Amino acid sequence: MNKDVKEAVRNAIVLLIITFVSGLALGGVYHITEEPIAAQKELAVSRSCMAVFPPDMYASEGLSFVLTDIKPSDTLAKGFKENGVTVGNIYGAYSGEGTFEGYAIEVTSSEGYGGDIKIMCGISAEGRLNGVSILEISETAGLGMRAESVLVPQLHGLNSEHITFTKTSKQSPDEIDAISGATVTTTAFVNCVNASLDVFAEISSAEGGAS
Repeated sequence: MNKDVKEAVRNAIVLLIITFVSGLALGGVYHITEEPIAAQKELAVSRSCMAVFPPDMYASEGLSFVLTDIKPSDTLAKGFKENGVTVGNIYGAYSGEGTFEGYAIEVTSSEGYGGDIKIMCGISAEGRLNGVSILEISETAGLGMRAESVLVPQLHGLNSEHITFTKTSKQSPDEIDAISGATVTTTAFVNCVNASLDVFAEISSAEGGAS
């Protein structure tokens, strides 16, 4: 075996050892960080759920949220898709005494002006829209990004099966005022909220039919 071949073999072996050691190191780092990352995700979910279920709205303290396996029916999901909306995780909300308080529903619209708009909607057991929190948004500063200050406050405590928006001045309890100059953002946001209300109505109808 000539010198060049020996050198190539030696380099290949060294590279193999480095790759093997690096793989072990990365695996170790992943194992170490996996649990803290999962804990942070769980905390983020809990906070977003709590944001749409203010504890002062209930006699009992200590709300908890449990991930359900509930999914919208194929019919609903198809209708949502036509509006660029998808429903994500659905969490059941329970008081400290175990009383069912409603659902926290993740909804995403792919039709925001600047990309996806993802929100969490809290709906009480009676069907009231407790509140909405924004999980992801990248709209235009000064326009669509005003969703937090313009749209969210109008939805707190709303008791409606379907909401609409107006560019002038709302005339009914089912209407909210749009963000001035941000119709696309408002439309995407309202579509998300209505999807959560539709899901709740479907769940309630199924439970009523089963009783």
